[in-house]
Amino acid sequence: MGAGEESESAAGPFAEAEMDLDFSRGGVVPSFEFAFNSANFSDRVLRIEIVAGDNVPGSSGDIGGGSIGGLRQDKGNEGQSVDSSAMIPCTPVLRQKTIYVNSAILASRSPFFLKLFSNGMKESDQMHPTLRIADSEENGLMELLSYMYRGKLTTKDPTLLLDVLMAADKFEVLSCMRHSSQLLTSLPMTTESALLYIEHPCSTSLAADVQRVIGVAKEFLANKYKDFDEFEDELMNISLAGIEAIFSSSDICVETEDDLYFFMVEWARSQYPELEERRKILSSRLLPLVRFSHMTCETLREILACTDNDIDHEHVNKRITEALLHIAYPTEVEGALAAEVRAYTRKPVRVVAIDGPCPHVIVYLDLTSKECSRFLPSKGMCLFSHPFYLAGQEFNLVAVGGREQGEASNSRGFGLYLQIQWDPESSKPITLDCEFAAKRKSSGKFVMLCNDELTVDDECVHGYNDLFQMSWLDFIADNDLFIDDVLHLRADVAVVGQPKLQT
Repeated sequence: MGAGEESESAAGPFAEAEMDLDFSRGGVVPSFEFAFNSANFSDRVLRIEIVAGDNVPGSSGDIGGGSIGGLRQDKGNEGQSVDSSAMIPCTPVLRQKTIYVNSAILASRSPFFLKLFSNGMKESDQMHPTLRIADSEENGLMELLSYMYRGKLTTKDPTLLLDVLMAADKFEVLSCMRHSSQLLTSLPMTTESALLYIEHPCSTSLAADVQRVIGVAKEFLANKYKDFDEFEDELMNISLAGIEAIFSSSDICVETEDDLYFFMVEWARSQYPELEERRKILSSRLLPLVRFSHMTCETLREILACTDNDIDHEHVNKRITEALLHIAYPTEVEGALAAEVRAYTRKPVRVVAIDGPCPHVIVYLDLTSKECSRFLPSKGMCLFSHPFYLAGQEFNLVAVGGREQGEASNSRGFGLYLQIQWDPESSKPITLDCEFAAKRKSSGKFVMLCNDELTVDDECVHGYNDLFQMSWLDFIADNDLFIDDVLHLRADVAVVGQPKLQT
């Protein structure tokens, strides 16, 4: 046997401890299960003082006094944090635990414990260092200490695993953070577990492994509840953190942004009966999620005119003013429009109304390629615009996907129609001049695609099932039509002849 082998044997069961001195690696953790809470293999007695959650000092402190507070303010402050030992006498301790620990094992797993055991503690604290934690952290810390010896976790309970993950983040046990994060994300996600993850009290600056679990939970909620109409009633019982995760998503499918605004106000009234708290939640947490620039002008005017105390009118009026500027000057914010659009089943339009002997409206409809892909020819879906009005009648634009060319003689690509919701009280027909145009990147201008005159005396739909006279695949790939991923359409509808107003 060589000298190196003799030296390794003499080192006994702790010879493998050197494997984990590189904290950033977070690799395989050797097992020292035999030494856990064993007086024979320990050189310290760790005191754990458990206090009520609200009474834990807000900083882990410099470790010179041997007593450590519950939360670290800054892991990277080079030890210049506050010594929390002075706070201990004035904080009632609910209970105290002691556990035998081996300083070499804990220090090899965690920079936190390395600092604790090498910070020159006074004589009386060298053998009995003290940790002070909140009662809610107790189970997580005990499981974490066990992991630091065993190299494995003994639970698959989501609640305890999350507590362990937070404890591992707090005490800088990188391998446990990765392991518990992987276990959490591998478990079947439910609404209850997702809400548990995103509602868990934690610091504002979290490690990537913690953020990954929270991100997966938010993504699960956003995907599950993306059909607003289907889950509207169930959403009334979702917590604030869940509502924020769901309504932050651009994939939520809803008829109009107006529906989300009114839902949030109603939800806040249900969940927060106290006026001041409700106003605070709406202003700081919910209304920032509303995309006012995609709301109808009618609803924006309604909000401006309302006198409800639920909302901070000064704040909301500012947001609405910004939205109206967005609508009036869309070329300044086209990039933001494409980024913020949701999966609306009714799209906002910009309308320019011109009075005169022959009144007419110019209507602008913008569609992203993602929106167009939702009504692929094979899906048979369509998208309606918000209504607009002319000559006392209600109109909508309707965008549809047709069949691929070559499939049938009536094949079509992208279709656009003008839908007239005829008022039955109108006794005389009206004649309309209707022009469709699309903006081209090459010219920077709208190019007319078709122009027709039609007489209307009942509900009807007028338009083209192949507006661009190209296949769907050619249309969706046309970079001259999709400018910065947005298709810009224009409908110019003018009254050529209309009945005299009836008294």
